[in-house]
Amino acid sequence: MRFPLADWIDDHMDCRHNLGSSGMRGSIAHPRPTLREVRAASTEKLVKSLADGLGVDAYRVFLTPGATEANAWVTLFLARSDRGRAPRARVRPPEYPSLVDGATWAGFRVGATRAPATLALVSLPRNPEGVLWSDREFSEWTAGARSLLIDETFREFSSSPSRSRVGAPRLWVTGSFTKFYAADDVRVGYVVAPPEAAETFARFHGVVTDELPPFSVASALRILDERTSLGNRVRRIFERNRAVMARSLPLARAIRAPVFFDRVPDGDRLALECLRSSVLVCPGSFFGERAGVRISLTRRTFPRDFAEYLRVRDRVVGERGR
Repeated sequence: MRFPLADWIDDHMDCRHNLGSSGMRGSIAHPRPTLREVRAASTEKLVKSLADGLGVDAYRVFLTPGATEANAWVTLFLARSDRGRAPRARVRPPEYPSLVDGATWAGFRVGATRAPATLALVSLPRNPEGVLWSDREFSEWTAGARSLLIDETFREFSSSPSRSRVGAPRLWVTGSFTKFYAADDVRVGYVVAPPEAAETFARFHGVVTDELPPFSVASALRILDERTSLGNRVRRIFERNRAVMARSLPLARAIRAPVFFDRVPDGDRLALECLRSSVLVCPGSFFGERAGVRISLTRRTFPRDFAEYLRVRDRVVGERGR
């Protein structure tokens, strides 16, 4: 068992119409390193390549086994500043569950509050909504938070620059190779620390992190070397699927990541009815908001799969939300 959303997707992967998986695995293949490249794998080179792509100084970039670990370690690191009290973390549902659960296990009181908070958490582009926030939305939501953590796992789909680039105080950013690059087998994620916290976080990082597998490091380097051609392939699939969805659900035109939160009265019921027709979607309750389901747009078979989803949706909900 990992966490409920991942278990839900894995337990129903045999559905004929998979609209649950949010990564590109199965739609593209990432490049594989040679044995020589694996033997020569260098974490220092990987950090530099990541830093160059993000537009930040390399001393701010820390490797992790994945984005889940990156988020958990940042929240654990920040929770220590409020020893003796239960720190408050701010989220806005619907939100990616492991981001919320990690903060909860770190000792934060997590909720959708406007009160002053130790930490504000958000995925950008949003998971499960697929949208990006404007600078104004971001500033209004984060006002009164001592530190900010942005999970940018879906950022490459949007072609937008990382918010870590500005080097804002108290702003932490995380990411990974799993979604955009279909690299579930590449156990590499990363944290970009704010400049003023990088030295202290480096000591914490040295305690909690073991060496990454050479295969993963070498694979990540190959992926970054070929990021332009990979990105072109991925965006063609995503943009085609978004256009297909927007013909029936016009709000999909605004999404910048391959996920969409279809707001229906009872997402859990709709998800179960979909399973009966071998259609996999993710119930909104996993994201803290039952009134909806998450639909993913990563598969080459999306037009056919989405048509089957609409058939079930029309029967259960009664209309397409035009």
